[in-house]
Amino acid sequence: MKKILFTLAIFCFATTAYSADVTIEMLNKNKETKQRMVYSQELVKIDAGKTIEWLPTAKGHNVEMLAGPDGYELPKKTKLNDPVSIKFDKPGIYLYQCSPHAALGMIGIVVVGGDTSNKDAIAKLKLTGSKSKKKRDKLLEGV
Repeated sequence: MKKILFTLAIFCFATTAYSADVTIEMLNKNKETKQRMVYSQELVKIDAGKTIEWLPTAKGHNVEMLAGPDGYELPKKTKLNDPVSIKFDKPGIYLYQCSPHAALGMIGIVVVGGDTSNKDAIAKLKLTGSKSKKKRDKLLEGV
């Protein structure tokens, strides 16, 4: 009986790690890390069916989806300074950037449903600037 309750408790905690909808800010400078041209959260893990909202907190930022799992139709890149919400129904890894600041490493990764089957494809994708490539590789280590 104790094993069943323990297993059930572990399952509940594991599923809540992916459960909440998320808001990500587009920042000129992160006050905590002092990094410039970043998203407030660069690696996000969510359940399938959840929504992420990106909010511009400064002018000149957008969201451009670069890659997702097979069969995912990439949404059009947003206009500068526009907030955007995207619902993620298909499990896998998604890579996105701020178009004007891609060379400065302003990228992010979303992992949906814990599915990392397209990790190699994301790792091989050509990016603008060495900072973006280095950041992508670092973020993929945390997947």
